[in-house]
Amino acid sequence: MSTNESPDISAAAMIALRAQPDALKAITARLRVKEMGPADHIRTKHEVKAWIESQGDVGEAEAILTRARARHELQRTQNITQKMTERQQRGQRMGD
Repeated sequence: MSTNESPDISAAAMIALRAQPDALKAITARLRVKEMGPADHIRTKHEVKAWIESQGDVGEAEAILTRARARHELQRTQNITQKMTERQQRGQRMGD
């Protein structure tokens, strides 16, 4: 799986990981939160922690996965936009 694709975890896998002693770390690693923007990283981590503590169900896990995928896509889009802007600025400087 490439780094630009969605997290490689399912709601069922999240429920299975929840029983582990270091569940928060295991789940957030599989969600690849460190590849998100800083605010999204923290937001997702808090969502997972609350879900673990509340013994959330599969529906809530799916919602977390959906939001994590959206945050990854947002980060990817922002990275592409930034690269395009930098290229355009370099081109303008060369033309001056």
